[in-house]
Amino acid sequence: MIIMIKKFGTMLLSRQMGKEAFLAFQSALSDKKNGEKIEIDFEGVLTFSPSWGDEFLSPLLEKYGEGIAFKNTDNPSVKATLEILQEISKKKFNIIK
Repeated sequence: MIIMIKKFGTMLLSRQMGKEAFLAFQSALSDKKNGEKIEIDFEGVLTFSPSWGDEFLSPLLEKYGEGIAFKNTDNPSVKATLEILQEISKKKFNIIK
């Protein structure tokens, strides 16, 4: 399963918007097959704040853990936010180069 983050916008800034995006995405998660990996693709994202990321990614990481990989993370905003979230969660994220 691939999650194109830009479908939620290119400027992902507030905690409230991240929470709303996660809730809206819940129905798509029901299509995930057992054992299927989740790739979170940041292509086209310009700004990605830690608050938005925490609300959207933390519940996914809690539920699917190592079954999640991140790609197209070269944007400085995305890179910095993922580093912050890794520190907070005390987990190493699978970042595809």
